[in-house]
Amino acid sequence: MSELLEFKNITKSFPGVLALDGVSFTARRGEVTALVGENGAGKSTLLKILNGDYQHDSGQYLIDHQEKNFTNPREAISSGISVIYQERQIIPYLSVAENIFMEDIPADRLGLVNFGELNAKAQKIIDEFKLPFKATVRVRDLSVAFQQMVEIMKAYRRRPAIIAFDEPTASLSDTEIDSLFEIIKRLKNEMIILYVSHRMKEIFRITDQVVILKDGRFVRQEATAAITEDEIIRGMVGRDLGDIFHSLSRNERIGDVIFRAENLRADNVKDVNFEVRAGEIVGFAGLVGAGRTETMRAIFGADRREGGSIRLMGKELNIRFPEDAIGSGIGLCPEDRKDQGIFSIRAVRDNISVVMLRSLLRRGFIDRKAESDMAEQGVRQLNIRTPSIHKRIGELSGGNQQKTIFARWIATNPKLLILDEPTKGIDVGSKSEIYQIICDLAKQGIGIIFISSELPEILGLCDRVVVMCQGRITGELTREEATDHKVLTLAMADMLEGQSA
Repeated sequence: MSELLEFKNITKSFPGVLALDGVSFTARRGEVTALVGENGAGKSTLLKILNGDYQHDSGQYLIDHQEKNFTNPREAISSGISVIYQERQIIPYLSVAENIFMEDIPADRLGLVNFGELNAKAQKIIDEFKLPFKATVRVRDLSVAFQQMVEIMKAYRRRPAIIAFDEPTASLSDTEIDSLFEIIKRLKNEMIILYVSHRMKEIFRITDQVVILKDGRFVRQEATAAITEDEIIRGMVGRDLGDIFHSLSRNERIGDVIFRAENLRADNVKDVNFEVRAGEIVGFAGLVGAGRTETMRAIFGADRREGGSIRLMGKELNIRFPEDAIGSGIGLCPEDRKDQGIFSIRAVRDNISVVMLRSLLRRGFIDRKAESDMAEQGVRQLNIRTPSIHKRIGELSGGNQQKTIFARWIATNPKLLILDEPTKGIDVGSKSEIYQIICDLAKQGIGIIFISSELPEILGLCDRVVVMCQGRITGELTREEATDHKVLTLAMADMLEGQSA
């Protein structure tokens, strides 16, 4: 059972980027160690070095005073290291049980898979996590949140000596977070736990010490109980952020109605009616499963619309596919940035220009100079931190990936822009940039639909709040009317009615 993990002067460079610069700190069994820092601070790079995905340029890491140097993830796993990344590493067409026991499938005497034993072992873990699905269900049929829980269970099953969580709760509901934290509390006396999160509430709830990184450098290591949220933020971003929302430069000129949905029906969407005005930021709040994402996907043509109508600039639209929506002036930044928002192995340029390729054709060929000019303009306009527009987007931080998606839609001159959880997995510094970008887009007269599971964002950023519960709209509040209590009451309206019935 490992007691101590030490990083000593770890340095790692990529072309044009010094990702880690002499980082040193320790983590012990019995404590949960938080790793915090802005996107690009080096947190994920450090975990990938520990896991054998990357090789460090200099320095060393030691487990119980013995130097280690894993050359690949298999070596790390066999030595008791498990890292759970933001990017899910599961096989969607296999069952939950097959994913959890991927490297250790039980077999019978003939060497065939013993599905009875496999499913029973997996179901025991699922029940331990208090999750409402069976071991036999295919992973692709689960929600994003449940897929993340499968990833966590896969690592938990190995009972590793060291386990690292990289933004594990980004897709989880409060109930699922409670379940995960109960597991972590139980495990911390058995193993060394590293915990990466941008959510301050979680850091103070579950961790025992905080390690702060900034621009690849170590800033501070402190007991969680001995440091404040303001001190953590100051260490991460190098300045006091103050009240982020009060300091925003907002649009004060909200125009006429430009978009209207009437009696919209789709999977988990029941007769939804709402409107958006030019330059208005309309927040959509609700609990997990409320139907917000499904509503927007139906509007955008990503999912089939079963009924109702949508109008943009007074014209009724017949949107069957996303290309219809794009051609009509609607853009969508999806909830799942990795799987639905970016082409991770393609360059920043390609990710910005992808929806504009037809307009860039010249005699049947793409005008590469015009494409590059478009990308360069987006990078400058949104302050995307990349060495080049030719850099693979998958190698950028989450915040810069998100800004690249914004640049893509800005290039289309949209009339309506739908943002589904645009700050998920993004640090506080980058969040403030994203908020101002959204306000600047509203100033241009673009109607903004903003979905977030973080209530402070909804209350702090939006001009009006629409609340959904179980596929229907249960209420609407102005910025002045909206409070935590009112929004949560509307978000649980159907459930509260059921309890009182």
